[in-house]
Amino acid sequence: MPGRTGPGTHDDLTTTPGQAGRPAVPPRQPAKAARQSTEPPRQPARAARRPTIPARGTAKAARRPVIQARGPAKAARRSTEPPRRLARATAAAATLSVAVAAAAVLAGPAAIARPARSAGQTEVSRQTALSGPAAFPAPTAPARPEAAHPGAPAGGNHGPGIGRQGSGARGPAGPQPAPLGGPQLAGHGVIVNYPARGGRPLPHVPASAYVVADAGTGQVLAARDPHGWYRPASTLKVLTAVTLMPALNPDATVVASHRAAIAEPNKVGLVQGDKYRVSDLFKALLMISANDAAVALAQATGSYARGMAMLNAEAHHLQADDTVAVTPNGLDAPGQHVSAYDEALFARQALAIPAFMRDEALRVFRFPLRPHWSRHHPRWENLWTQNAMLYTFRGDLGGKIGWTTPARATFIGWARRGHTTLVVTILHCRPLAELTSAARLLNWGFAMDGKVRPAGHLVSPLPVAAAHHRPAGAAPARTSHPLAQLPGPGVPAVPLAAGLGTLLLGVLTGWAVVRVSRRARRAGNPPGR
Repeated sequence: MPGRTGPGTHDDLTTTPGQAGRPAVPPRQPAKAARQSTEPPRQPARAARRPTIPARGTAKAARRPVIQARGPAKAARRSTEPPRRLARATAAAATLSVAVAAAAVLAGPAAIARPARSAGQTEVSRQTALSGPAAFPAPTAPARPEAAHPGAPAGGNHGPGIGRQGSGARGPAGPQPAPLGGPQLAGHGVIVNYPARGGRPLPHVPASAYVVADAGTGQVLAARDPHGWYRPASTLKVLTAVTLMPALNPDATVVASHRAAIAEPNKVGLVQGDKYRVSDLFKALLMISANDAAVALAQATGSYARGMAMLNAEAHHLQADDTVAVTPNGLDAPGQHVSAYDEALFARQALAIPAFMRDEALRVFRFPLRPHWSRHHPRWENLWTQNAMLYTFRGDLGGKIGWTTPARATFIGWARRGHTTLVVTILHCRPLAELTSAARLLNWGFAMDGKVRPAGHLVSPLPVAAAHHRPAGAAPARTSHPLAQLPGPGVPAVPLAAGLGTLLLGVLTGWAVVRVSRRARRAGNPPGR
């Protein structure tokens, strides 16, 4: 009851201020500590269960020696098997030796040093010549002084020891071999040997180079800078005709390509995809200087590049060593050049081709341009010759005119009076003066033939066998069959044998390496494994 206290009653209860009559709650921590002391510890029980896990590790460790036991056997096999890296390195070395041997076989012939070609000759590669029209590059000529004006000769280039008239350009220093046709033809000015008495003066001609020669005897009656290099313009079509006329069937047809149809400027008007007879194309080539006909004829050989290779091969066959042909129509191209002497060789060769001289003598020809007629596209085209000397000069057999801005006027002409046939070639002439200049030179030649001492002579064509063995760096020679594969340089026997021996050694080495590797693998892997 409230207010009662005593030692004998509720002696275990205490009161706190503000809580009168409310028994004090004893603290729980001692009781919890007591219970914790009576409960068995849980961690030892877990620890008691854990030893079962290490038992697995012990079993795994027990199995490990079995795995490790395989190592000695593998090491034993490795000791008997050659190292893989060594085998691979040996195989790579064998492959490399085979590759080197193959390269020696292919490149060995080209590594042999051969006599250098004269500076007046330029090469047209056989491989390039047979690679197709898109891949044909312009032949490169030796570096020479450039022309001083657009009407100058071809880059001021000249053969060995020969300079352009008035330019002072010369060939390499030192002694030079005598040019073809005689040593006197190495001169750069007017070359003529008048008789002691009664000589008719040589007429003045406004041209940088020319040659007047007797086609029958081959005697050069007069010349000016005969071996100087000049741009040919359309006179190069004479070389195109004398090369391809014997090679192509005149009755065969040629399909005009896009390249031929877009040729400029002079053209007969070939239509892409239409067919044309070869003989008709030659008439257009020689009568009106049709550039599209020249391209079509070059492609009729099988490819444009092949046709150009044949032109350069024919130039070598004629010993026209100052000539490099890049285009079949003579349009200006880097590296293209001729000489007045070389064009005299072309002219004399043309006299031996009856079809050529018949086409040159034509004054008019009806060219079949299209298979069908239409209002704006006629079927026929009348061709009139450009050579007015057929009408005005007595004994004229024909002529080929050329002109471009850099080349200026050029001309090749033929004339016959009695038993004398003369050829005249003119390069780098004042425009519109080429025909009158040719007439003056031919008249002088007919009057003085047999009276003047020859200044030189026209060389004869090379035999077919000799033409095939051309000097180093020269263009491929023409074969006996015009459309046969063009020959290349000879293959020396020594580098070929050495290359084949190296190739055989490399093959044997590779075979031995493979054989040893297979045997080692079989010895290291017994059956049943």
